[in-house]
Amino acid sequence: MTWRPNSTPEMARARAAMRERAHRFFRARDVLEVTTPALAATSTPDVNIESIRAVAGEREGFLHTSPEHFMKRLLAAGYPDIYQVCRVFRDGEAGRHHLPEFTMLEWYRIGLSLDEIMTESADLVSDLLVNTPLAPTEYREYREAFETVLGIDPLTAEPGDIARAVGADEALENALGNDRDTWLDLAVAEKVAHGFPGDRLTALYHYPASQAALARLSGADPRVAERFELYLGPMELANGFVELTDSGEQAERFRRDLDKRAALGRPPVPLDHQLLAALASGMPACAGVALGLDRLLMIDQGLDDVKKTVTFTPGVTDDD
Repeated sequence: MTWRPNSTPEMARARAAMRERAHRFFRARDVLEVTTPALAATSTPDVNIESIRAVAGEREGFLHTSPEHFMKRLLAAGYPDIYQVCRVFRDGEAGRHHLPEFTMLEWYRIGLSLDEIMTESADLVSDLLVNTPLAPTEYREYREAFETVLGIDPLTAEPGDIARAVGADEALENALGNDRDTWLDLAVAEKVAHGFPGDRLTALYHYPASQAALARLSGADPRVAERFELYLGPMELANGFVELTDSGEQAERFRRDLDKRAALGRPPVPLDHQLLAALASGMPACAGVALGLDRLLMIDQGLDDVKKTVTFTPGVTDDD
């Protein structure tokens, strides 16, 4: 049994300095800092994210996986550009690069295009990584990256095509079945992102429409979404969207996610009717990004395990 923390006072100072650099970045752009609840009545139905349920009195709720829904309600209510740094919670996330409770920096900028929000995200990360000099950022379209690395078109390839391209064995094929989006995610994680250079950021953009999540579809090509992820080498740092503002389309996507959850035997999640009402009231066109600060701190301090950046491992007792 050990009672001692994972990290040193020096790590706490490095964390505080990184947070202060983030605050300076957004103050310079007149972006308002906000605070929203960590305990919510609903959560995301995304099949790739599991929420941690919580009980408050006689009511059951969720520890938020992201402040996104609350922040969008603020935008719909007339708030300007906003950001916050907060603790978020995701069940089942553990490993050298994952924690079930971690620090998220999330921000929303009214009127920004996909190109503009990608550039701003790269500028922010470059500011935060003071010990990690970076070459100029690369911007790669999702489809082009797949065709270059794997020789397949991710917009048309069938699950079997993707399985063959990544060299999947029979056990993996049986495990993933015909879930095309899961095969695409595996291909990015195991093949595509592993070719990204380690001396610069890579912005991978225009994800397939089936992976739009809360992003709007491209007006130029509705087969793709105005979504991007930011990488340093193979490590994903941030996920960003030009946000969907159509309440009806968002409700339909939520319902499709709930159907997928049911098919996978996952617990249902109540629909966030307050978010849908906010979208229906007229949320402004905007772009938003979520960035994990613990992982970024791990990189900047030259560490190999994100647990070394936090004082105590979330959810782990002294006996573990």
